[in-house]
Amino acid sequence: MAKDETHVEVGGESIRVSSPSRVVFPERGWTKLDVIEHFVAVAEGAYRGIADRPTMLKRYMKGVGEDPVYHKRPAKNTPFDTVPIRFPSQRPGVMNVPRKKGDVIRLAQLGCLDFHPWPVRAEDTDHPDELRLDFDPTPGYGFDDVRRAVVGAKDLLDEVGLVGWPKTSGSRGLHVHIRIEPIWNFLQTRRAVLAFARELERRLPDLVTTKWWKEERDGVFVDYNQNAWDKTVSSAYGVRPTGYVSAPFTWDELDDVNIEDFPLDRYADDRYGVVGDLTDGIDDSPGDITTLLEWVHRDEENGIGDAPWPPHYPKQPGEPPRVQPSKQRRPDEEY
Repeated sequence: MAKDETHVEVGGESIRVSSPSRVVFPERGWTKLDVIEHFVAVAEGAYRGIADRPTMLKRYMKGVGEDPVYHKRPAKNTPFDTVPIRFPSQRPGVMNVPRKKGDVIRLAQLGCLDFHPWPVRAEDTDHPDELRLDFDPTPGYGFDDVRRAVVGAKDLLDEVGLVGWPKTSGSRGLHVHIRIEPIWNFLQTRRAVLAFARELERRLPDLVTTKWWKEERDGVFVDYNQNAWDKTVSSAYGVRPTGYVSAPFTWDELDDVNIEDFPLDRYADDRYGVVGDLTDGIDDSPGDITTLLEWVHRDEENGIGDAPWPPHYPKQPGEPPRVQPSKQRRPDEEY
């Protein structure tokens, strides 16, 4: 019986693809080969988002109808380079690191539809070179509200001299990636994003929220904790389980962009083939977050300290009670 496999050419390599006819998106009939061909077409841009970064594997072993399997640590026979890292628990580990364009296809071959890199390079895993703004609507708010919030974020980025690179999340919201000089640690970059989000909330109080607890959120949530150690967001050109691509766009397109504009089956020809890689140049002008860190200090002087971390992180200095407000039974200082 003939093997169900094929080969594709990327970056001067011929890469084997097994089970190309396996259906990955049952409702749409899209196969593994459809996914692979998408990544062949966008390989340069997709690689730019993960190049030299510790990357978590989110593998859809049986298609999007079942939950994915998350692999942070590499298999013994991993086809990728690796780097030693330390997780939030302080346990040491090792993670995969894509080092060439062909690794985009190898990730897809392993069942990855969207890629989840850390905001650091493998050569320095302690100092992020990227901030990530993640905008999600809460119940009662829609995508138009997300766009309005991101317009405000663009104005604020311009004010502090940072360059944002927007893209759709491929799910419900929008992301903005900001390259920075890799000289600050994770505690500083997370607090910088929190200070930025709080300033945006002050300027758009009826639209933006930074409340961590869902019961308190009302508006478009800016998830500052996506900048915590070991947290990731999907990188550019990945395919989300919705069937839509996490698609970069220009700021001029913000008013008209929609997540549904970028389905997998049309993206390579109708979008990427027309506009090319809209992340080209993202690494050319890393920014300075000194102003954001000054905002952190200003907030603390005004009695506004840290905000809650995700539950599996060690308790941080100055962090408020890590319990939802409706369940608090004791004064804050007892936690």
